[in-house]
Amino acid sequence: MSRALLLAVRFHEGRYHGVGDWPPAPARLFQALAAGAARGAAIPSRARAALEWLERLPPPVIAAPRGVPGQDHTAFVPNNDLDAELAKGQDPDLAGAVAAIRVGKRIRPFLFDVETPFLYCWRAAETGEDARTLCELATGLYRLGRGVDVAWAEAVALDADEAEKRMSAHPGVLYTPSAGTGAETNLLCPRDGSMDSLAARFDGMRNRFRRGGSNRKPVRVFVQPPKPVLASIAYNAPPRRLLFDRRTGGGRAKFAAWRLSGAGAFVEYARDRAAERLSRAAPELRETVERYLIGRGATGKDKVDRAHIVPIPSVGHEHADMSIRRVAVYAPRSGPLNPEDLDWAFARVSWYDEDGVIESELQTADDETMAKRFERAGRRWRSVTPLALPRARRRRIDPARRIGEAKDGAERAAEEARAAAAVHQALRHAGVRAVVEHVHVQREPFDRRGARAEDFAAGARFPKTSLWHASIVFAEPVDPGGRPLVLGDGRYLGLGLMRANDPPRDTAVFAVTGGLADGARPAEVARAARRAMIARAQLAAGAGKPLPIYITGHDEDGSPDGGGAHRHIAVVADLPRRRILFVPPGLLRRGGPSSRETAEDRRLLAEALKGMDVLRAGAAGKLALAPTTPDTESDPLFAPVRVWESVTDYNVARHLRRANPEDALKADVAAELLRCGWPRTDTIEVLAARRGPRGGLSGRLRLTFRAAQPGPLIIGRTAHKGGGLFAAA
Repeated sequence: MSRALLLAVRFHEGRYHGVGDWPPAPARLFQALAAGAARGAAIPSRARAALEWLERLPPPVIAAPRGVPGQDHTAFVPNNDLDAELAKGQDPDLAGAVAAIRVGKRIRPFLFDVETPFLYCWRAAETGEDARTLCELATGLYRLGRGVDVAWAEAVALDADEAEKRMSAHPGVLYTPSAGTGAETNLLCPRDGSMDSLAARFDGMRNRFRRGGSNRKPVRVFVQPPKPVLASIAYNAPPRRLLFDRRTGGGRAKFAAWRLSGAGAFVEYARDRAAERLSRAAPELRETVERYLIGRGATGKDKVDRAHIVPIPSVGHEHADMSIRRVAVYAPRSGPLNPEDLDWAFARVSWYDEDGVIESELQTADDETMAKRFERAGRRWRSVTPLALPRARRRRIDPARRIGEAKDGAERAAEEARAAAAVHQALRHAGVRAVVEHVHVQREPFDRRGARAEDFAAGARFPKTSLWHASIVFAEPVDPGGRPLVLGDGRYLGLGLMRANDPPRDTAVFAVTGGLADGARPAEVARAARRAMIARAQLAAGAGKPLPIYITGHDEDGSPDGGGAHRHIAVVADLPRRRILFVPPGLLRRGGPSSRETAEDRRLLAEALKGMDVLRAGAAGKLALAPTTPDTESDPLFAPVRVWESVTDYNVARHLRRANPEDALKADVAAELLRCGWPRTDTIEVLAARRGPRGGLSGRLRLTFRAAQPGPLIIGRTAHKGGGLFAAA
């Protein structure tokens, strides 16, 4: 049984002032252990032998509390090296020389929960006398980072499985060493020879100022001490993605679709054929393939090194059939399986008809667009294939006794509560430690062309009563780290595939679930929603405090926001889809958000809309509201399309009096699109034009662009009050 050395470090304060690394690098810890073990200028031989044993171990896995950068400041301190003065030939022993040499050092600590320790776990074949010595040396650690970072440590040698459990139970972030590149975190780690190099550097620092020159003119010579020997290790590097298309035959033939509900059978077949091919070509890899590709004999500590096979359904718009035409293989860079070997093994995996003729095969893909849609970060996630949650099985009802064995509301609620708890556990097993705001489970798919949870049980080893679709909302966006987010016990068999489904850039969307009167006018609903937003924002800010232009649309002197700068929220009533949208100004212009838009403005808006479930809209009714999340790739207001058609009346910004109504509408729309950063249209078709009682011009239009353009498209004089809204035609 493999062993591990687990070292826990605690800080006196929740601040870390080290420069260039977060979390504190293993090399810093190694140097701190060496400093604590020193007795004067020497390190006892027993302690040195233990440190040399530690430097030969693989880089450790690190569990650290979540750190955020604090406020920075610049401190002016003496330059200890005195390089500048020595270069001028001055003697640093002269009175006042040290005080005159000051350098500015930028200090920006990381802030973290002081109650949460830092864990460093080194794996070892066995732990003997050297490990026991390191446990003693850990008690001598007194600082980690800069001089103000007072810390202490304790270490223990234990079984690798027990160490894995302790690391998994840590509430912070897990950092795993990787063999590749491209990681956001690179940390210095000790390597073979580090202890000798630190000893040489210590001696060099003590003797960096030496006397030189002649007896007649002695000078002080500065000698740069040798650098320590350390290794830069990538932590949490994204896995390498191998992407394949399933096509009908040789060359670049057409796609061969596989039904979504058969995702488990699809993955299992492709995996087994690739494993057979690889095992035949390299018999010495048979055991490795069994453990890290198929999963037979794999333990909990092997999961970070296992290859992950993910079916990629076709998504992107409401008419996509969600069939499987692609498969992605994610090879961990720290795993024992070579990505090149996996690429060769999966290429040309074939399906055969009854006569043994190749019906379809996997071919290396050129287009990564579809796969990248499942690798995006987001706060709101929905399952595409259901999660396998064996600990949250539903009670099966005999089809012949549906009425007699029917479940009441309490039993259904209890089943869903167990499933939601199992989703939390699945997130922990997948290494997702973000704070969860809400979990919803159901058997029905979230996508229009998805499949019910029980449909995926055919050909899978999981009973249909343990399969659940899930929707998860996190407090902060979750980045899956270059791979899809896959949850549940079936995550290695194509189940539990999640997809980020965030609304576009902070757009708040409310569904009107009831109370909308027949014949309600969009402008009336939008006006009521805008007034409610301003009133709730004033309540959140405090009575008498001025509200920002981002909320009100008025400057401090009361004048309205003009000039087409789009600096405040647009309130839109999308009544055909029974929705109310609060669109940030950054989406009204293609140039992005205004420089005046601040995080405090967005926070105030979120606070104002939080808990808004009723809207009194006069003759339009007393509306019941519920927050909802549109699919940005299929929603008619946000999905990229070529043809856009009016939902609410477009009101001209500048009326060309001498032109006829149709020409005036076309000219004004073209000018508005250009001003808002949209490309030129191919055609502008006027569907209806009307004049108001005061001569104002409005109408309905159809716009056709040369290429598909993503929304929202909200233009015109009343864009911030519900007018000028377009949707996919």
